[in-house]
Amino acid sequence: MFTGIVEAVGRIKAITPKGEDVSVTVQSGKLSLDDVKLGDSIATNGVCLTVVKLNKDGYVADLSVETLNRTAFAHYKAGEPVNLEKAMQPTTRFGGHIVSGHVDGVGTITTRQPVGRAVEFWVEAPKELARYIAEKGSITVDGISLTVNAVDGNRFKLTIVPHTASETTMDRFQPGRKVNLEVDVIARYLERLMMGDKAAEPAGSGLSMATLAKAGFLK
Repeated sequence: MFTGIVEAVGRIKAITPKGEDVSVTVQSGKLSLDDVKLGDSIATNGVCLTVVKLNKDGYVADLSVETLNRTAFAHYKAGEPVNLEKAMQPTTRFGGHIVSGHVDGVGTITTRQPVGRAVEFWVEAPKELARYIAEKGSITVDGISLTVNAVDGNRFKLTIVPHTASETTMDRFQPGRKVNLEVDVIARYLERLMMGDKAAEPAGSGLSMATLAKAGFLK
């Protein structure tokens, strides 16, 4: 479990094919690995990765086909900067929101515009994620816990203050960039809960308008 508060910006040192999977070597930058052991999790651009090897300047993790298909890692090359966060501890200050490190989809930066000292971004999300994104709600973008400032269909606006831009990879974001998105986990569980007994039905039955009406959400 993570908070979405980035601890350091690292860099991908190497991506090595391992059959259909890949192994990624990450230089951890200023992130201390003194308390990290094999099997621990580190969110790498929002993707929960398991450390399989520790180096003096970073770590190695394996990425499955599932991870490559569902995240922006398929677009990464050696030298790519990445946001890093170690798994939270019981004593960690909870400065962001609940982040699982399980990416829901890949979005695209569509616009970037300075607004005063801040920078405004619009991001296009996969259409199937639009229902989970709410104005003033939380979303994770490349591992960063952020507030949604406006929503327009499956597009949403982010306003990034200078500190966030300088301490993460967001100062490098330009239109066309692919980013990992994780929606608020509470929204996902709430949708499942609203399905009631239908949650036990085979895939494809889904959440219908009739179910919403029965639950009192429609009149």
